Amino acid sequence: MSAPWFTSLVTVILLAVLLAAGGSAYEGFLSGQVLLNLLIDNAHLLVIAVGMGYVILAGGIDLSVGSVLALTTMIAAALLARGWNPLAVIALVLAFGAVFGALQGALIHYFQLQPFIVTLAGMFLARGLCYLISIESITIEDPLFVAASQTQLPFIGGFISPSAAIALAVLAIAIWASRRTAFGRAVYAIGGNEQSALMMGLDVARTKIGVYAFSGFCAALGGVLFAFYMLSGYGQHAQGTELDAIAAVVIGGTLLTGGYGYVAGALSGVLVLGTIQTLIAFDGTLSSWWTKIVIGGLLFLFCVVQRLLSVRSQQS
Repeated sequence: MSAPWFTSLVTVILLAVLLAAGGSAYEGFLSGQVLLNLLIDNAHLLVIAVGMGYVILAGGIDLSVGSVLALTTMIAAALLARGWNPLAVIALVLAFGAVFGALQGALIHYFQLQPFIVTLAGMFLARGLCYLISIESITIEDPLFVAASQTQLPFIGGFISPSAAIALAVLAIAIWASRRTAFGRAVYAIGGNEQSALMMGLDVARTKIGVYAFSGFCAALGGVLFAFYMLSGYGQHAQGTELDAIAAVVIGGTLLTGGYGYVAGALSGVLVLGTIQTLIAFDGTLSSWWTKIVIGGLLFLFCVVQRLLSVRSQQS
């Protein structure tokens, strides 16, 4: 099928065009550190988009990731304020995210519920739990989190943050797993045709639960990285991040119907979104809402292109 590689190629071309336009319009736009800042500022989104990519490849959707991110920051901030060991806090919230996602996957598979409804309920649940902890922002002053926020790692003539390095490592592992492991191949098979996957003897239940567990884990890890970035926990963190992650995955070349696409496309999708935000910031005269308008237009365009290519492929 041509749709995944074609839309992925279009995304790369679009990214190049945006960067070229920014470079010609604004002095310093193409400096190395400005480009690396795209990774630094969007490390949490890249991790979440990787998890979302697996879910969409399996034919599902996960609307809870933004709320899980916010809840992760709240749990971490509250426990750190009580003197918990930061490594124990990180391990706890990552385990919580994986379990939360796995429970959603189990509900979706065993009760034959729509992923949209289950994860929408998960979104409301996680966001509501944030305000049971505190309705105010909780500042994080733990030395490990502060160090992670301020450390600069040398990278290609500039620097990246530890969060960006972690995000790139997660992306690399996820790409390898999607192509080189039985789990990755099962994800593609289930997204392509779940009934055929069952007839092939694949463990659909374990794979679907594993996919949502991985998405929950990535959402929690994204929350840890966001806590590094913001040094706070707040119930209103990451409003709409789940939609940004879906947009990044689709713009990166993964079909919303599942079964086709590339995990690596999450990176190009996130970079496109980050470049749009940076262009608007450099302009200085446009409202930040133009970011959402442009992203919405791009998402609509990519969905239409994917659909047309899918129909053409089926007819040929």
